[in-house]
Amino acid sequence: MNVDKAVMSFAGIMILASLALAHWHDPAWLWLTAFVGVNQLQAGITGFCPAALVFRRLGLPPGQAFAKAR
Repeated sequence: MNVDKAVMSFAGIMILASLALAHWHDPAWLWLTAFVGVNQLQAGITGFCPAALVFRRLGLPPGQAFAKAR
């Protein structure tokens, strides 16, 4: 697994978890879904992703999308 796959997997897990929490607990959890979406948009535009930095520090090899992540 590389950083790109880890970031996309993490985003997917966060979206599904927030949707489940919104369905079974409180609709306010949809703000987490919105936050993940905005973060993905920002990462696509700027190339900067905090999660990519964390995964690189954990030792995952860089992928194509975040090869130049700071």
